[in-house]
Amino acid sequence: MKAYNKANIPLAKALRKNMTPWERKLWYEFLRDYPIRFQRKKAIGNYITDFYSAKAKLVIELDGGGHYTAEQAEKAKLRTEKLESMNLTVLRICNLDIDRNFNGVCESIHLFVKKSLPQSFASQNPAPSSEGAKG
Repeated sequence: MKAYNKANIPLAKALRKNMTPWERKLWYEFLRDYPIRFQRKKAIGNYITDFYSAKAKLVIELDGGGHYTAEQAEKAKLRTEKLESMNLTVLRICNLDIDRNFNGVCESIHLFVKKSLPQSFASQNPAPSSEGAKG
């Protein structure tokens, strides 16, 4: 279990109830039923991540239009560096990719998870059906 700021828990719970449309799509159409457990709005360190898999040591962050200002890009870079210093990998996915290439996003996540886990474990968990991954 990664250390976290307990003061972030109420906000994390509120964010779970108020996910963006892109977070909802990725969660309900792919990650929620993925064979490797993911958590949404997980507090890690002083941050609340969009999605987190402890087993794969993976954080998935969805970036909307606000993430592309110079100030927000710098904050995202610092956040990524801090999370990576905790031995995590951060995948940043643009909301437009969720809209325009959802199957590709899901496949990228799956390939990363498969690569990050021991081969014997990954071979027991084939790619989930993309039936729900419409878009």
